[in-house]
Amino acid sequence: MAGGRRSVTLRDVARQVGLSVSAVSMALQDHPRIGEDAKARVREAARDLGYVANTAGRTLRAGQSGAVAVIVPNTGHHVFGHAYFMHALQGVASVADANDLQVMISTNPDERQDGIAYDRVLRSGSVDGAILTSAPISDRNIDRIVRAGLPVVLLGHFPYLRDAVTVGVDDRAAERRATEHLILEHRRRELIHISGPLDHQAGIDRRDGFIEACAAHGVRGRVLEGDFSEGAGAAAGGRIVAMHPGADGIVAANDEMAYGAMTVLQSSGRVVGRDLAVVGFDDFGISRITTPGITTVHVPAERMAALAAERLLALVRGDRLTSEEATTILEVDLVYRDSCGCPAARTPASPRSTTEYGMPEGEHR
Repeated sequence: MAGGRRSVTLRDVARQVGLSVSAVSMALQDHPRIGEDAKARVREAARDLGYVANTAGRTLRAGQSGAVAVIVPNTGHHVFGHAYFMHALQGVASVADANDLQVMISTNPDERQDGIAYDRVLRSGSVDGAILTSAPISDRNIDRIVRAGLPVVLLGHFPYLRDAVTVGVDDRAAERRATEHLILEHRRRELIHISGPLDHQAGIDRRDGFIEACAAHGVRGRVLEGDFSEGAGAAAGGRIVAMHPGADGIVAANDEMAYGAMTVLQSSGRVVGRDLAVVGFDDFGISRITTPGITTVHVPAERMAALAAERLLALVRGDRLTSEEATTILEVDLVYRDSCGCPAARTPASPRSTTEYGMPEGEHR
């Protein structure tokens, strides 16, 4: 190329070490037929010459594009403004980088065009598979993209898709545990759940975990529907001040809504951690910097996404997944901070039975 530096090729590396081009290629791919001494010489020569593998050529020969997609059927503004997606993208990118893959992010241009994120991926033909996250339960495009034959892994819980490959957490059990912490550890008896959107499985599962805990322990529980935004939490906080002055505990389906509610309740004179015990969900950042800090369920979003990417690469290779690999459920932790009345970072106590608090039998609402 006139005026430019010629790219270093495999042939240049082969000439440097005195091996065939095919042997050098196998050495760079860590092929067992090539000895360790030869591999070391090849890698050293490649570094010295500045050789960069031609990923496009390699993937073309393999019949693959060398790229994966992350589909989020929501707007780009929503995606890049929410900490969950940043953690998820970091997890996918860590696996993609380790495997020399590109990542394509596909979102919708606005709320009304809910199929565009899928169409872009299907029309492009330029990805080997896709990871899907944050799809509502009414989204019929999931079946469409699976029927198209593209390897797909879903982030979250999709009980209505029996054959889907999924990676997620047990939102229902986690929210029950968080609710029981307020009931058993802090003796709260009138609880409000600020739910996520109830057209998403996470919103449904977290609400159901709250309801189960309240029913099991004879505690009054009410649900106010939100949308995972700080504004929805603030609106719920206003309703609690006006309509539920006796509430002594709030279980929010995420930390942003917990923070929004706390801000309003504190401005009304309620002391969070004393008058009101508050617990959130996610632990993606805001819970650590608020005053007081928010007790919350820690969701390993980055690890979830990295595992989803690994499962996707296995599907692309044609590997057969075990039942445990096809439906992966990661454990979550409850992180204790001041908003519920616990000292920050305390060691969790053993759960106490309801009889220790003298709950009258039959006081279920």
